Amino acid sequence: MFSRHKTELVTPDQALPGRSERNFHLAERHKVLDAPLVTDEAPAGYEVAFFGLGCFWGAEEIYWEIPGVWSTSVGYAGGSTPNPTYDEVCSGRTAHTEAVRIVFDPSKVSYADLVKKFFEVHDPTQVMRQGNDIGTQYRSAIYFTTPEQEQVARDLTKVYGEELKRRRLGDITTEVREAPTYYYAEDAHQQYLAKNPFGYRCHSSTGVKFPA
Repeated sequence: MFSRHKTELVTPDQALPGRSERNFHLAERHKVLDAPLVTDEAPAGYEVAFFGLGCFWGAEEIYWEIPGVWSTSVGYAGGSTPNPTYDEVCSGRTAHTEAVRIVFDPSKVSYADLVKKFFEVHDPTQVMRQGNDIGTQYRSAIYFTTPEQEQVARDLTKVYGEELKRRRLGDITTEVREAPTYYYAEDAHQQYLAKNPFGYRCHSSTGVKFPA
């Protein structure tokens, strides 16, 4: 069941038990944006978005560079194990995917633009992987937080899927659903590429843009 690459999701009864509380310290401020790193709620007028698009180190960097994004963090979402560790998620026994949490000002950047960026910088047709990174923690996911976000996410997934199909590039495998519980990753993973400028990056343009 738990092969080296772990490409099948475990069920809740198979998942690791986890723990009731986070067992590590997180910095108070975002290393790049100097905003609060951990927030229970977004500031008034702001929104929160969650995406899974492969290794979360590069995913976070892509989003913190977008004007209008106020803060970002990386963590684990979509699984069963409460307060998992990185090693537990990588074991394939939590069912979580690596996710980036984005707090943004919709007056400066639209949710639609964030979704478009999501599709254009990773390959959403790959199943339980992204490039050479293989495992359930690398699956493609959009976790919406409002009914309006859901509509945008589903509409744009359809549009992008039709464009991929037109080019015979495969079907979208992205998981689109209401945002599940999000658990912050350990401090070493937060803004990883700002701390390690020559660290691992796996994202690049797919060459497939949204139709005009």
